[in-house]
Parts: sequence; C-alpha cells; structure tokens
Amino acid sequence: MKRIAATLANWFLPGLGYIILGQRILQSVFFIIGLVGLTWVEFGIKEAAPSFYMPMFVSVLVMNTGFAIDAWLLGKKEAA
Repeated sequence: MKRIAATLANWFLPGLGYIILGQRILQSVFFIIGLVGLTWVEFGIKEAAPSFYMPMFVSVLVMNTGFAIDAWLLGKKEAA
C-alpha cells in the first residue's frame, strides 16, 4: 500500500513519494521547490507564449511519469 501511495504521490508532486518511502529526503525537498518554480513558469507560458505551453505540459507529464516509475521500483526494492 505504501508503494502505491508513493507512486501516486510522486506522479502528482515529484519528491513527495520519496518522502513517503523515507528515501531521498533532501533530494525530494529540492524536487518540490523546483516543481513550484516550474509550475509557475508553465502557467506563465500558457498566456505569454501559448505555442510553448503544450511542449512544456508534455515535458512535465513525462517527468512526473518517470518519478512515479522510480518510486514504484524503489518501493518494490524496499518491500523485498
């Protein structure tokens, strides 16, 4: 159950899943701070340069998916 929660958390807020697993705490804090800045830029781009919004959105989606997969694998290793 912890692995599922960490995976979902890392997809929605990269870094939070690692905190749930008790792993990579310092790295997670930096991910979360970076994510706040990235989200601010993403919403600014939507109005200022609409043609850049979709590539930015897809890039964040891919990044979040990678974080989720990593949390799943880390949780799997921890459970073994």
